[in-house]
Amino acid sequence: MKYFLSLACIAALLLILTGCDVNVSTGPSSTGSGSGNGGYSGNNGSSYNTPAASGTKRARKSTGSNGSGNTGSDSQGQTIGQRTKNSGCQVQGAYQDKACTPGAIFPDATKDQICQSGYSSSVRNVPTSVKTQVYSEYGIQSRTAGQYEVDHLISLELGGSNDIANLWPEAASPKPGFHEKDQVENYLHDQVCLHGMPLHDAQVEIANNWLDAYKQMSGSK
Repeated sequence: MKYFLSLACIAALLLILTGCDVNVSTGPSSTGSGSGNGGYSGNNGSSYNTPAASGTKRARKSTGSNGSGNTGSDSQGQTIGQRTKNSGCQVQGAYQDKACTPGAIFPDATKDQICQSGYSSSVRNVPTSVKTQVYSEYGIQSRTAGQYEVDHLISLELGGSNDIANLWPEAASPKPGFHEKDQVENYLHDQVCLHGMPLHDAQVEIANNWLDAYKQMSGSK
């Protein structure tokens, strides 16, 4: 009887030991799977995904920055015509040299934006170095105060940009000069903001023949 009890105890002990072996072998297998995920990656999986998502956002931001071109060249403006000269420019009476100053706009500027008070001052950015370059391109070596104005062909208040393709040295006299063109800019701005004139039409009119707008404005007074 004692013999059978001993055998039973030995069998039970073997079963217990076999169970422990199974548990031990399962442990390394689980650990191996865990190390494949990188230690605590099972708990911090989202943390590892977050940098990947962040990297994706950075890539989109970079693409947007390069494509928006309101940064880079687009931040300066989109030319209406082709700028084919950057020297030997000559004023044509009351008009700019269209080969040097075809006009340029902020392509994303909308009517709602340009009709907001303070819009022009918020986007104005023409450094002295650019003004000097404008005078040089038009061959103006000397000038007196008030004789010229580096003018935005398409005014900022009509969505014009600060690109050099939109700048020219406009004289105060003979009249109509830059003072009178300022009046035209205000007039066309009112036409767009108060009377339903399409912004694009105003931009084309002031770029191509602002004197016509001046005559219409003067005739309506």
